[in-house]
Amino acid sequence: MSAKNPKNLPNKGANTLASRPPVVVIMGHIDHGKSTLLDYIRKTNIVAGEAGGITQHLGAYEVTHTFTDANSGEKKAGVITFLDTPGHEAFTSIRERGARVADIAILVVSAEDGVKPQTLEALKNIRNEKIPFIVAMNKIDKPGANVERTKITLAENEVYLEGYGGDIPGVPISALTGQGIPELLDMVMLVSDLADLKSNPNEAAAGAVIEANLDNKKGISATLLIKNGTLKSGMFVAADGAMSPVRIFEDFQGKAIKSATFSSPVRVIGFDKIPTVGAPFVSFESKRDAEAYAESYRLKIAAEKAAQKPAPRHVSNDSKGNAQEVIILPLIIKADVTGSLDGIKHELAKVNHDRVRLKIVTEGIGVVSETDVKTAQGDPNIIIIAFNAKPDSKARAILERTPVRLESFNIIYNLIEFVRNEVAIRIPKEFVEETTGRAKILAIFSKNKDKQIIGGKVQEGVIVLGAEVKILRRDAAIGLGKIKELQQKKLKAEEVALGYEFGALIESKVELAEGDKFECFKVVEKK
Repeated sequence: MSAKNPKNLPNKGANTLASRPPVVVIMGHIDHGKSTLLDYIRKTNIVAGEAGGITQHLGAYEVTHTFTDANSGEKKAGVITFLDTPGHEAFTSIRERGARVADIAILVVSAEDGVKPQTLEALKNIRNEKIPFIVAMNKIDKPGANVERTKITLAENEVYLEGYGGDIPGVPISALTGQGIPELLDMVMLVSDLADLKSNPNEAAAGAVIEANLDNKKGISATLLIKNGTLKSGMFVAADGAMSPVRIFEDFQGKAIKSATFSSPVRVIGFDKIPTVGAPFVSFESKRDAEAYAESYRLKIAAEKAAQKPAPRHVSNDSKGNAQEVIILPLIIKADVTGSLDGIKHELAKVNHDRVRLKIVTEGIGVVSETDVKTAQGDPNIIIIAFNAKPDSKARAILERTPVRLESFNIIYNLIEFVRNEVAIRIPKEFVEETTGRAKILAIFSKNKDKQIIGGKVQEGVIVLGAEVKILRRDAAIGLGKIKELQQKKLKAEEVALGYEFGALIESKVELAEGDKFECFKVVEKK
């Protein structure tokens, strides 16, 4: 179903295309200065507002840049929409979404450190999306910065800058001092001009969902990035199976607006369910059309699920093919926004062990609810993991009088480390026998029920007083015993070393004989 022309939009020239501002994604390795760069551009401080100084959500921001037109030579003001994507590896899926909706990418590479693993991952995402990109060589203000060496490391990874055998623009910058940033923005406008980005302002808006969250007071909201057309108050938007009227309508700064057009990030509040982040959205003039679009998607998903065959059951086996007990660690995960939830699930997928498996009982965004706590009451092993999410009043009341575990975090590193520790605690302990010494029985001196006095010689390791022993006859185990007394040269001894003869009182139900051997062993926990 195609979106209809929204009311109050002109019908004349319906097919007229207009130039639109570029949507730029900033990508790169953690700590290479992505947020600091956006900070300087916006003249605000988003870094200080993030727990641990790390960007943990995908945000979209518009900035205005004055540049010189390449054709006319005149000064012009242009708008650029920036997506700020997290740099930590836990947020791969968020970075992939960022690249998917962007027109141009800025790959930030530290002039101190050069290319790092997440630099290559970001580069892979950029190339998969086939979008043009600019390399920003950051931290040139640092004493250890070396731009030429950085260009060489880029070339070694098949990123060939202009002047180094390629046509990829590279701009040395300092996100801290602002050096080179005007040239970087000029380059963004130039690349945008070459890409000839066009959209139709007379069509109903369409684009992508880049964030969604649940507020107990306001309800479900989503950040939408308009890629084509115009969105006006009074219209309706649908994304996958979710739908919302465009009544509470804000720009990226949280200011109420009546309309917005392409390349603008907007916030719409009032969705009937949480839309899928990264999903395309379309807008409609009538509520009926929006509901029909959402319903058709829900029916499609239901049909796909019905057609799916159940996954085969997995049985964990040890190295010998024997079935092993697998411990389940059940979790309820609540996060503030879908971006955080995606990042947590992506990182938890790496926390695995043959004997302990994570099981997400329920997941969601918003506060920890009474339902979450009551679900956890049903199984004492369930842990509620809350990321930037607090329990509501009813949930708090239950938590105060029950042993339900609620663990709260605002930095994902700490959350993952906590889960790793919980997994380690639950790994079933395995014990093995560790041989410490081996001896041969040379003589039997006396027998009194289970107590037998023997003479022997140490063939391997050390024989220790009080040790458990395994009796061997023709190298086959025939029983167990214990060294109750030990002598060397008729003197009491605590242990006898390799090559020495000894006398011992061994307590065993097995009748010992000359030529038998025994091994001293101890039971230790398998590492």
